[in-house]
Amino acid sequence: VHLVQSGGGSVEPAGSLRLSCSNTGDSWWNPYNIGWFRQTPGKEREFVAAISRSGSITPYADAVKGRFTISRDNAKKTVYLQMDNLGPEDTAIYYCALQLKGSIGMNKSPDDFGSWGQGTQVTVSS
Repeated sequence: VHLVQSGGGSVEPAGSLRLSCSNTGDSWWNPYNIGWFRQTPGKEREFVAAISRSGSITPYADAVKGRFTISRDNAKKTVYLQMDNLGPEDTAIYYCALQLKGSIGMNKSPDDFGSWGQGTQVTVSS
């Protein structure tokens, strides 16, 4: 599995962005839960959201609940993170990854994930 991210960029507060995370490899995609994390300088990578293999379970961090929506299209081997009503506190580098151990849930450790995407910068400022 080789994850490639796209989307992101700069937006004003209250704006929206959509991130994509696609598997460009030949490996099977469906068995994996997928997570989104974000990281700011000097801080640890933090959980944002995750989606189960079927897409039916979607836990979110409290900080983004109600504003972010995670979804997946298994036929396209792609996971999306729709981010609405963005604020300066959402500024970070965002990463997607496969969950390699444990079950899906909130506030998962990045240690449970692997095959990380390359990261994409999201900047929210006026």
